[in-house]
Amino acid sequence: MLPWETIDRAAAPDGAELVLARRGTEWQVRAAGIVLMVSHAHGSEEVMSDYALERVKAPRAVLVGGLGLGFSLRATLDKVGPHTQVMIAELVPQLVEWNRTHVGHLAAHPLDDRRTVLRVGDVYDRITESHAGFDAILLDVDNGPSALAHTKNNRLYSPTGVRRCSEALRPGGVLAVWSAGHDTGYVATLKSAGFKQVEARTVGNHKGAGVKHVLFLASRG
Repeated sequence: MLPWETIDRAAAPDGAELVLARRGTEWQVRAAGIVLMVSHAHGSEEVMSDYALERVKAPRAVLVGGLGLGFSLRATLDKVGPHTQVMIAELVPQLVEWNRTHVGHLAAHPLDDRRTVLRVGDVYDRITESHAGFDAILLDVDNGPSALAHTKNNRLYSPTGVRRCSEALRPGGVLAVWSAGHDTGYVATLKSAGFKQVEARTVGNHKGAGVKHVLFLASRG
């Protein structure tokens, strides 16, 4: 088997080292030695867009939190109309640079799509500055509400953060959150914030198979 080749390194906002690596046609991003994302398994990220956008008719504006390798953004672009604005918020500038220079081809160069609006910075800021501005918010920034990539992200899943997500959505809008596992506390927080049709769906990470992940889905009443 081919060894992994380090292509580039960068520092995350919390100081952890990010590594972009390649093995043949496979790509991965690691943080502090832990694999965050891989190019060969991204089915659950794509299903998240399916489940979220099937609840929304003709969305005008969608917010995607977390660029990763670009698969969540591409799946969203493929499911919305030609005039829908899709804002992508990415905290780490180097991930944006890697998409432009190394891995953009994996998801058909989603940053080059004219519907994409790139915002480098914390997705929480994009949420709090919006009032009923989005039809859907898709968050793929952590391994789950209780498994954070950055400690500061805890505010996204707190009661206050969940209310901010609700306020950033138009009536009938949808919040979708990717997670590596179940979190009953987060489901309760969503319901307490007034979200309707709250559910946690278990999905495979590759065409319905493989390691199971969880998608939290909730609609603003």
